[in-house]
Amino acid sequence: MTAITQQSLQDVFYMFTYLLLELTMLFIAISYLVGVIQLYIPPEKIRNVLSSKHGKGYVIAAFMGAITPFCSCSTIPFLKGLIRANAGFGPMMVFLFSSPLLNPILIVLFAVTFGFKIAAIYFAMSMGISIVAGIALEKLGFEKYIIVPEDVTEESSCRSGSSVTPNKWKKLWVEVWKDFKQAFPYLLVGVSLGAIIHGFVPTDFIASYAGSDNPLAIPFAAVIGIPLYTRAIVMIPLAAAFVAKGMGIGAVMAFVIGSAGASIPELILLRSLFKTQMIVSFVFVVLSMAITTGFVFSYLF
Repeated sequence: MTAITQQSLQDVFYMFTYLLLELTMLFIAISYLVGVIQLYIPPEKIRNVLSSKHGKGYVIAAFMGAITPFCSCSTIPFLKGLIRANAGFGPMMVFLFSSPLLNPILIVLFAVTFGFKIAAIYFAMSMGISIVAGIALEKLGFEKYIIVPEDVTEESSCRSGSSVTPNKWKKLWVEVWKDFKQAFPYLLVGVSLGAIIHGFVPTDFIASYAGSDNPLAIPFAAVIGIPLYTRAIVMIPLAAAFVAKGMGIGAVMAFVIGSAGASIPELILLRSLFKTQMIVSFVFVVLSMAITTGFVFSYLF
């Protein structure tokens, strides 16, 4: 067994352990937080704020995504809470697209690493395309591809502020643990695949095929980014390294959005909430966002 193979196996083991622990804690913590919010904020209010009947619901969802420091996988329990509250489908999708791509820390890191202009364009593109995609999916009737939890009616009533019982915290924990046990097999498979790909796909390989001299660099970078589960914040120093290796800024942006906007672990987790048609559409939107943003950056810079 060569040293390279041993190092790769170590990387896979480290990434698997790190992702499993991180996503487990995030899933439970965010699920509990969403439950607490629903205890004190009636589902009707959430539904009214994030309604697709008024255009402001899309914008509010986009800004919610921009201020929540979630990775692609940790948006899932929050999304499940929105589904249970019967929030508007379009705004929910806007949140799902924008949350892993936008947060204050990420934008600051973008500005420090690449300059304010690039950070501002990235922010505008990510938010704008997320809103357009949410509206389009709503108009096309993709809401029918959402798998509504069986206990949505029960939870919508028992979590309202008017019916809080002395055992509310225990009941909430039981619900969170039930959700986690249902999601854990998906989480385990997704983390395993993500760790294997992360450990055996070298950055030199990506940079060589996504160099500025390759006309297909931007689509390639967007596609190859999806299997590599990485937080957007972690992608900034990696993106800087790619630029130093000769990767064009457009391909770098496509890679960042593809990697942060969707991932194999996220897609596997989404399988419990989305039918196949919705998952395919989700991947299509993320790829379209990554490729479009990449070509805009390539044209401007």
